[in-house]
Amino acid sequence: MSRRALGSFRENALIYDVIVVGSGFSAIAVTCNLIEQLPASAKVAVVGDDPGFGRGTAYRTELYLHRLNVPAGRMSLLPHQPDDFVDWLKRHGRLMQAGDFASRSDYGLYVRDTLARLLRKRDGRCRVDFIKAKAAGCVERYSSTLAFHLGNGDEIAGRNVVLCLGVGNASLPVDPDGVPPSLRSRIIENPWRLSWLRRVASSDAVCILGSGLTMIDQVLALRAHGHSGRIDVLSRRGLAPLGHARELPAPLPIDVEALPDTISEILKSLRGKSRTVADWRGVMDGLRPATQALWQRLSSKERSRFLRHALPWWNIHRHRVAPDVFDKFEKLVSDGIVRFHAGFLKSLGAQEGRLLASYRVRATPQIAGINADWLVNCTGMERAGISHSPLLKEMSRFQLIVPDPLGLGIQVNAASEVTAPSEISPARLFAVGALTAGQFWEITAVPDIRVQAKAVAEEIVSRG
Repeated sequence: MSRRALGSFRENALIYDVIVVGSGFSAIAVTCNLIEQLPASAKVAVVGDDPGFGRGTAYRTELYLHRLNVPAGRMSLLPHQPDDFVDWLKRHGRLMQAGDFASRSDYGLYVRDTLARLLRKRDGRCRVDFIKAKAAGCVERYSSTLAFHLGNGDEIAGRNVVLCLGVGNASLPVDPDGVPPSLRSRIIENPWRLSWLRRVASSDAVCILGSGLTMIDQVLALRAHGHSGRIDVLSRRGLAPLGHARELPAPLPIDVEALPDTISEILKSLRGKSRTVADWRGVMDGLRPATQALWQRLSSKERSRFLRHALPWWNIHRHRVAPDVFDKFEKLVSDGIVRFHAGFLKSLGAQEGRLLASYRVRATPQIAGINADWLVNCTGMERAGISHSPLLKEMSRFQLIVPDPLGLGIQVNAASEVTAPSEISPARLFAVGALTAGQFWEITAVPDIRVQAKAVAEEIVSRG
């Protein structure tokens, strides 16, 4: 079937210069840059069904202890205005310095305000339409546009399309078939729907699956809601994120080209460098600006080895938590309130009216169990891919996009432009954020996405 046979399209549909598909941070970062760069004659559509454009799950939380894990001085939405977020904090009475860690709620408000400020500029600004709907399907309308069927029944077409679809909460590692219906409501598959916290009694035992940043957020949310019971944390390796230093160490400059070509030798080299500095964080922070270049040097085989063997250790050293948040969490661990278990979840069931998580203890054949009143899925976000999105699956089926071979989003080039096998090109198609992890790896944090968003906007503008 040719791409022109994807479906029918109404001839009178509105045609935009740019369609941004998505409503999370990546979409808003792209939109802000387009507003700054496109001429007044241009038309932009932002299509998404999230009511809080730009804030997303991470930045809607209202709990102050849910902090950014990047200092405020590196969180400006606009890379050419590096102090923008810190200045916003000061204007809103948050007396924070560039090295402090702001709340995620404040950052969500800042993103909203930045977009609103740009939209208030009437003179010389391009037209921006926010369409609250899901892009449900696509069709090539002419040779230079890609059209989308929207969930509200409308249809639009664009000469340039930017895919900013994020990833959802990962599903439970095992099927809860063994859990009786009476206990199903005590399995929290999406912990960011925080209404579940109001149902937890202070003395209830809680089992959390996963030991990353989401786990720490949920532990602190539980304590803030008056919970005082036991919290058991189960993950494959029993590792938890480390904390930022109170005094940020100077980054150690690292020459990526001088590093070895294999993951094992790279790790050996980095461990050696960490012994030459006062704080190992200086090595990680020195590697930070060169991570994308290092990833692109790795062969497919070495990338796969990294994902299989090194990723958990990378995550706990790379994605650290604010110092005061880390101290609060460590106190809960040292007091025995939070207990870690390393193993592979085998099944979910029930025992004596409570949930039972059975797991194989790491590096042993022993099967152990955790009894709890609640089980919370904090295994993190899905690895970027196409399986969570009907739109992406359709685009893949008709070769408009190609999945990354390691399951890290879709294939794009160095300019974030989608690469597809067909020689027929409809609209110019880009992707921003997690969908481009196969090309860039480090592309889920604000400092990376904002640079990518600006570059994509510049590329669109440069070709008219």
